[in-house]
Amino acid sequence: MPLHCIVLAAGQGTRMKSALPKVLHPVGGRPMLGHVLDAVHGAGAAACHVVYGHGGEQVQAWCADAYPQERQLRWALQAEQLGTGHAVAQAIPQVPDAATVLIAYGDVPLIRSETLATLAAAGVEGLAIATVELAQPKGYGRILRDSQGQVSGIVEENDASEAQRAIREVNTGLMAAPARLLKPWLAALRNDNAKGEYYLTDVVGFAVAAGLPVRAVRVTDAEEVEGVNDRLQLARQERVYQRRQAEALMREGVAFADPARFDLRGSLRAGRDVSIDVGVVIEGACEFADGVRIGPYCVLKNVRLGAGTQVLAHSVLEGLDAGQHCRIGPFSRVRPETRFADEVHIGNFVEVKKGELGSGTKAGHLAYIGDAMVGARVNISAGVITCNYDGANKHTTVIGADAFIGTDSQLVAPVTIERGAYVAAGSTITRTVPADSLTICRAREQKSIAGWKKPVKSGK
Repeated sequence: MPLHCIVLAAGQGTRMKSALPKVLHPVGGRPMLGHVLDAVHGAGAAACHVVYGHGGEQVQAWCADAYPQERQLRWALQAEQLGTGHAVAQAIPQVPDAATVLIAYGDVPLIRSETLATLAAAGVEGLAIATVELAQPKGYGRILRDSQGQVSGIVEENDASEAQRAIREVNTGLMAAPARLLKPWLAALRNDNAKGEYYLTDVVGFAVAAGLPVRAVRVTDAEEVEGVNDRLQLARQERVYQRRQAEALMREGVAFADPARFDLRGSLRAGRDVSIDVGVVIEGACEFADGVRIGPYCVLKNVRLGAGTQVLAHSVLEGLDAGQHCRIGPFSRVRPETRFADEVHIGNFVEVKKGELGSGTKAGHLAYIGDAMVGARVNISAGVITCNYDGANKHTTVIGADAFIGTDSQLVAPVTIERGAYVAAGSTITRTVPADSLTICRAREQKSIAGWKKPVKSGK
């Protein structure tokens, strides 16, 4: 029996007080809806139907960018917000009668694939609902049971008696049932309740009346099924998510100075004896080999670090592929398309953009290396700049192995510094510097060039 999932994502989320649709607010750097859709896919859903409404164009646009063609979603519009039963009814015509229907929510970001799969299996022959026991159940529908302990119904808090409000087992909203049963139940829903809405929970009563068992799948981790309605709940889910990521990494051998002060907004593969200090943010896909050490308050995005490499405090790295035993920082910045060979050292206030640095090359402080190919064992002194941009186009600087670039020099690209060359401090280099030579180029006088024309982009 195929599994079809209906994800409810039409809510306006007024308590978020945001122009962004609620389900697109991020947890762990990814929209809540993305976490839910990933969990649904992991549970084995053959098709996923997203019920959208408020901010639907933004929701659809994000999904179109985030998911490949083979995971294209099916969409159902809920033009009016008339309750959860009404929302599911907008998508159910797209579901074949032979399918099992799994109902999930786009604002429950920590739901696990395993939980959804268990619920779906329980709902193959009848109705299955996910429940959880809460110390403070305020705001949730309460699970009603008969004298034999079987589920007999769900009562929403606004319609519950005082005795019913004391019940601590509550409805999570997650549900599974055969489509052939769910379709007539949805058609029979009425809105004669305190809110005037079509409650999905009323299908429990229909199942009981039909003599069908209602299976309650107990969720032991309340945090997994908590929904997000405001910024406070969003922040709470964020910290739960981050704690789980840190715990998983620690089980793999990563050492944290304080796991509560760590943020993973992507993925991290780590070798043995990796250590991460406080305030570190990991984004995109990162990979740290054995013995990598990350200092405090660093941000790393799409970075691969070889064994024994150290990143010192307050460094920001993006798109770096570094070899072994490099030393980066403190206060270094690396921008995309940059490669370091082994034992490269860049220090405080050094920025590298689209650069290739050879083995043993050093730039200790206060330098900009952009669009540059740098050989092995090059020394780049303080104040050195590769002048790679002429106002319209980017140009490449090539520095051969064993070269020495003196303090406060400007290398005006395109330009080549050949192997073993020395550039004296304060030089402005505009032509090739020969190998194994000392080149000095210091201005003796200031002059202006009349009629100079601003450069334009190539091809214009």
